[in-house]
Amino acid sequence: FGDLMAGLVGAFVLILVGVLVVQIDLVASLKQEVQKRQMAEQRRMALEKALAIPLASGRVTVSDGRIGISGSVLFATGSDALRPEGLQLLTTLVQPLRVYLSERDEMLMVSGFTDNTALLRGTQQRFTDNLELSAQRALTVTRALIEAGMPSPQVFAAAFGAEQPVADNADEKGRAQNRRVEMAPVPKAVQAKPARDD
Repeated sequence: FGDLMAGLVGAFVLILVGVLVVQIDLVASLKQEVQKRQMAEQRRMALEKALAIPLASGRVTVSDGRIGISGSVLFATGSDALRPEGLQLLTTLVQPLRVYLSERDEMLMVSGFTDNTALLRGTQQRFTDNLELSAQRALTVTRALIEAGMPSPQVFAAAFGAEQPVADNADEKGRAQNRRVEMAPVPKAVQAKPARDD
């Protein structure tokens, strides 16, 4: 009977130790998740503070760490030529973004998006498809930011075309929301060390 009791107590202790180890792991992962969320919230607040004036004007939005600008503020439909008020808006963003990016050692990704409406074909047609239009718009915004004082190593362009819509393309309101440019701070790539000649 004594051996049976000793075996049961031993098994109970092993189970208790296992439960404690799992609990410690859960607490550690919970702490990490809380820290990640706090850092993300601090980052969002810092970005909103840096862009307080453009945000107050209503022409710029910040959502999930991405700065959004309606395509109609920047471009006419089907065009990659910046409107004067779009250029003015971009110019006002450069200084606060420069400070924000340099404080965090980050870069700015400028992303172009379109709706899913096929581009008109004709002699005046400059773009093969929406992907090409979104790429050119992202490049136009990137170049405008650089010309307004953003260091070129801190900014790059990306194109998504009609992919990743934020609204339904079934009506004009949704299509207008999908025609946009977004800017998102992203970590700089780790520099590869040059190979040594031995």
